[in-house]
Amino acid sequence: MAFRERQSMADTKAKAPVKKVAAATPVKKRTSPRNYDLGNGVYRFSRTRMFHKKAVYKFLGKKTPKTVKPKKMITIEKQINGDKNGGVRIVRLKKRRANYPTTDPVTVHHAKKCFRDHTRYVRPSLVPGTILILLAGPHKGKRVVLLKALASGLLLVTGPFLINACPLRRVSQNFVIATSTRIDMTDVKVPQNLDDEYFKRKRDKRAKKEEGDIFSKKKDEYKPSDQRKADQKVVDKMVIAAIKKHADKKMLFTYLSAMFGLRSSQYPHRLKF
Repeated sequence: MAFRERQSMADTKAKAPVKKVAAATPVKKRTSPRNYDLGNGVYRFSRTRMFHKKAVYKFLGKKTPKTVKPKKMITIEKQINGDKNGGVRIVRLKKRRANYPTTDPVTVHHAKKCFRDHTRYVRPSLVPGTILILLAGPHKGKRVVLLKALASGLLLVTGPFLINACPLRRVSQNFVIATSTRIDMTDVKVPQNLDDEYFKRKRDKRAKKEEGDIFSKKKDEYKPSDQRKADQKVVDKMVIAAIKKHADKKMLFTYLSAMFGLRSSQYPHRLKF
């Protein structure tokens, strides 16, 4: 009897429905991009390398034919019964929104051109012959004469060197104050070679490790070339001749040689230059 009870219990266990466990959904692994930031804005691959990796050259110049999509109907005409209802009414297929945002969304317009391709603008007060006050650099506080605006947007100025020891140099218009004093520059012809390429310094390549200790070579100090000295004399001669033609030439020479500075209870936003 006991054996039969045990057997029947075993049969019921065998016949019991087995609960199916749902298979776990596979978790997608997050993969890092091929070109990632190594730090300080330096990426693993350069733009040229990614150009070839993505095979962008295969798609340059190719144009896909434009597919004209059929226009969707916005409104339909409905027949309205009744003599006083007009007979026909135009009804919108899609109802208008009930609520509208109070402010427009901010759209980001990315620059299409590189910074070097942007057009340079100069303030209207920066006319050739204007006397400027330098606000930064080794010659800050000096008054200089503006010769012309270069293609890079920088200003070409000179002291002249014989008056206040400021040589030919390029200055950003953000670091100058334009005064109301101007010199007639009709007879001053600035040489054509005085451009942005003229002021670029030539950097020597670093010595290799095999050639000797890297600390043995001292840093060379900048020395103006003979060409720069000759051009400085030519420009200074023309600018000084233009200053001498001015009615207040004595005051102009003193004005250019004097340094600019603010005294107590003097504020630049209240001064008229």
